[in-house]
Amino acid sequence: MSERSDIADDRTDRPASAVFLTVADVLAEAAVQQGEPDVIVGGAALGAAVRWAHVSDSVGVARLLDGGELLLTTGAGWPVDEAELRDFASSLHRAGIAGIVFELKTARQSVPQPVVDVCATVGLALIALTHEVKFVAVTEAVHHALIAAQTQALRERQHLHELFTALSLQGAPADVVVSETARALGSPVVLENLAGEVIATEGLGMAVAEVLGNRSAAERVAVQARGVRWGTLLALPGAAHPAGRVTVLEQGATALAFGCIADGGDAEWSLLAQRGVIDDLLGARFAKAEDIDARLRAGGFALRGRHCHGIVARGNGSISELAYRARQAGFAVMAARVDGDDVALLSVPASTGLSDEVLLRIAGPDRAVFVGPVADDVLGLLGSLRAARDLADSDRAEAGARVRRVDDRPLERLVATLRDDHRLHEHSERMLSPLIRHDRERRGDLLDVLAALVAHPGNRSAAAAASHLSRSVFYQRLTLIGDLLGADLDDGETIAALHLALLARRRTATSG
Repeated sequence: MSERSDIADDRTDRPASAVFLTVADVLAEAAVQQGEPDVIVGGAALGAAVRWAHVSDSVGVARLLDGGELLLTTGAGWPVDEAELRDFASSLHRAGIAGIVFELKTARQSVPQPVVDVCATVGLALIALTHEVKFVAVTEAVHHALIAAQTQALRERQHLHELFTALSLQGAPADVVVSETARALGSPVVLENLAGEVIATEGLGMAVAEVLGNRSAAERVAVQARGVRWGTLLALPGAAHPAGRVTVLEQGATALAFGCIADGGDAEWSLLAQRGVIDDLLGARFAKAEDIDARLRAGGFALRGRHCHGIVARGNGSISELAYRARQAGFAVMAARVDGDDVALLSVPASTGLSDEVLLRIAGPDRAVFVGPVADDVLGLLGSLRAARDLADSDRAEAGARVRRVDDRPLERLVATLRDDHRLHEHSERMLSPLIRHDRERRGDLLDVLAALVAHPGNRSAAAAASHLSRSVFYQRLTLIGDLLGADLDDGETIAALHLALLARRRTATSG
């Protein structure tokens, strides 16, 4: 049996994307306004779709209607009996008309009360024209407006086709396609994968947390091609679009599907989403911590009730493999490649320890791992990730498997805590300015030499090796540093103060 067997043979099948006016649109037409319309039943009923205007006074008009018509009538042929009037009005409603425009004083002085009662009960728009109008002028205006709207819709669809075809041919990434879809619709758009994780979002000024919190009310279109579904494109409620909101979403979904085919799947989507979250977190590009928290949760990354860390993995390896191994270990993860290193956020159960063995297994063979302190909120996670990166930047050891933790480096932890304190930066500038000026004017390496010294305070041979200088040249540099700073580099307090200044300077450079 056909899936369409329940459709009556005498009804016309119309595409769902057909362009309509509303009853309110028709009321705004000058030809209708000349009749000084009085809305008897309005409200939500005025939003009903009008696909055509039909003129008839016949009592049998209902069987000639196909739904969506605006009936223009004087009521001349209508019954007089109240029960028959109620049955007649109910038949019009069952026929699916958009509303009734009743011209007074031509045949009747008022709209029959039984008709008013039925229209009010079923929510059928009912408008009385208090002055005589030419129905032909009304139908002409309605039909002209419908044709104009359909023409505009065709233009808009052509524009959308050109826009999204260009994006597909250019290989535009998913976030660009999502942004263009949102701008075309004028409402926020979200792309999810099959697991419901958010890949990209464009809020058009709306807070990310608010956008993601309202997804249940969104219109949805599947992103799929060649029988394979990769995700869902969602649009929050918004104004009508001339081409139809679903049409815009479908065009965006098609461009996204082409991108998936070209990339061999949706693996790039997750990497894109994670890179966006990490970039915005590191750059503090968020107005409210709740926005980042919402994006993390939408990607399956929980903060509350968990132990979270920022980590950096250095050495040859794949960011996607690191993320895969972290998930296999039972951790939630966000990972991205940043400035040549693999940067990741790990969320682990509070009862699970993050041992060196586990970290090295997640990072991959022969990789160094730098671990920030534990965090349980967005700002803490930002501090943890920044601290891990600063620790990685300060490590000049050769490649090889090892784990270094900020918790084991008290000065690193102190600088991470005070990173926004202007006094810390003033201390750094005051202590290091002679060396900074020297290196800038002479293309020198005194800051690098000092960094090697504070990294190996009790072993100057190791410090010389770390700076890639001979022992004699290294000692000459130390003498110059001591002279420029007027400081004793054998004094422990001085070395600690210089180490603090270097850490603060490195953090400033990383933030910039």
